Amino acid sequence: MGLAYADLGEPRRAIEFYEQDLAIAREIGDRRGEGAALGNLGNAYAALGEPRRAIEFYEQRLVIAREVGDRRGEGTALGNLGNAYHSLGEPHRAIEFHEQRLIIAREIGDRRGEGNALGNLGNAYYSLDEPRRAIEFHERDLVIRREIGDRRGEGNALWNMSLALDELGKRADAIANAEAALRLFEQIEDPNAEKVRRKLAEWQRIL
Repeated sequence: MGLAYADLGEPRRAIEFYEQDLAIAREIGDRRGEGAALGNLGNAYAALGEPRRAIEFYEQRLVIAREVGDRRGEGTALGNLGNAYHSLGEPHRAIEFHEQRLIIAREIGDRRGEGNALGNLGNAYYSLDEPRRAIEFHERDLVIRREIGDRRGEGNALWNMSLALDELGKRADAIANAEAALRLFEQIEDPNAEKVRRKLAEWQRIL
């Protein structure tokens, strides 16, 4: 129920269910379930724009994942911590977490997790005004997204790369990547399509 409300964009309602889930998991001693509930609470608070509150839950999630040997859960918690610190304007701290997540994803063969880590590293370096470094990570992310057939992830990688290319003064290449991202977003009815359309219109006006 919590996940369903989260998908509907109702994080406060989702929190009500995650808190009940957490209480039951603790009552019955289900540590893995407790960790999952904590992670979901973190995601809900992140969606509400409360990254510091989210971090509290992600840190608890990380402790439990390590206790029970849940490597995938550990990687997810690290990635979520990285995203939370990035949203707080701390890209260097974010990079530390994303690098740890990348290592775990490769160790356990989690290609989607590897792509997430690479994309997030690209975003962090873009925030640090290092567009060339950002592009390196987004290109590696793009390869993985295409390999695993993740069209939304492919669109995100192309879009993020287009922003970095524009920072380097490569407007034509930026437009080509953004147009490719837009085609994907339109095909899968992703809400990011509107954002890409606006940026393309802005770039083409300037041309």
